[in-house]
Amino acid sequence: MQTKEHLQTYDRISREQVAEAKDLAVSLVRENLKTFTEYFPDSNSRDQFYPQSENVEWTTGFWTGEIWLAYEETGDEVLKKAGEIQVESFLDRIQRRVDVDHHDMGFLYSPSCVAAYQLTGNETAKKAALLAADNLMGRFHEKGQFFQAWGELGAKDNYRLIIDCLLNMPLLFWASEVTGDEKYRQKALAHITTAMGCIIRPDCSTYHTYFFDPETGAPVRGVTHQGNRDGSAWARGQAWGIYGSAMAYRYLKNPEYIEIFEKVTGYFLTHLPSDLIPYWDFDFDDGSDEPRDSSSAAIAACGMLEMAKYLPEEQAEYYRAMAERLMLALWQRCAVKSPEESNGLLLHGTYARDSVNNPCTNRGVDECNTWGDYYYLEGLVRLSREWRTYW
Repeated sequence: MQTKEHLQTYDRISREQVAEAKDLAVSLVRENLKTFTEYFPDSNSRDQFYPQSENVEWTTGFWTGEIWLAYEETGDEVLKKAGEIQVESFLDRIQRRVDVDHHDMGFLYSPSCVAAYQLTGNETAKKAALLAADNLMGRFHEKGQFFQAWGELGAKDNYRLIIDCLLNMPLLFWASEVTGDEKYRQKALAHITTAMGCIIRPDCSTYHTYFFDPETGAPVRGVTHQGNRDGSAWARGQAWGIYGSAMAYRYLKNPEYIEIFEKVTGYFLTHLPSDLIPYWDFDFDDGSDEPRDSSSAAIAACGMLEMAKYLPEEQAEYYRAMAERLMLALWQRCAVKSPEESNGLLLHGTYARDSVNNPCTNRGVDECNTWGDYYYLEGLVRLSREWRTYW
């Protein structure tokens, strides 16, 4: 385990390194428009290169988010046009209900369509994002007060929330802001309250998923779906807890969420290996031959940079510094340096890892994944200037 004191001895990424890394990432995004304007990258690369995919699964919004980040940095009309083409695809997807029977409307529509509307006033994007918010509202359970993650609505074997869904809630807060209808905000508040009440363990690690009784709504038990075991801390889930608690505080200003943020972030940081690139689960540490999940570090860094905006300066500086240390580790050890190496941005991610204690099969192990790429670029943008979040 790391100590807080030792963590502060690591180098921080410099302004010059941020600029170099960001400029390279933006150039790689622009290069990839040749392949991914009418199509999308698959959720993870294969032998470090993404194949083309239709607009399916929960991950396509991240690529479009990369396009909008790159457009913000450059003002390049080619990037804007590509983003607008993809917005049309997202409207078509929600209207035809293509692979939308799950909770990940925020991951799909915040970095793609909320971003487009925010940056360009695109009314198609606004329409698509509001339809996605309405779709998400249909997964709310009054018994238990949460959004069901996946599966047949109300089914006992899937009557659960997952920690990832904290990042889908900003879509609902946005929907209330643009429509003036508080129903979206009220359901988001209810879900966050429920999740925060059950998903944090006494040692400040997090459950990936939590079941409720469909008859009474009472909390039942926490289990993993993608972690190494029910009692372990899946690295990406812990990172969602960091960013999710920061966003919960942003919208609700509940001081309890600062405390939760500090706890889950402290667990994440003190359980990092010596090179600061998390293994896919915190059961593993230095010397393990298990794969890493670089995306977890990128998500966590973005969450720390977000929360730093709301904290007293001494605390804020600590979390900014830790984010800078994580981003330096990613730049030095995981960043794609040329289009010949990969058509992603961030190497050494893990989509899902097989374990005797989870139902997963190996997928995207030691590969790029679209959310890792997106949050890596978001982190670089956050470090380079004041950035208005898409979330």
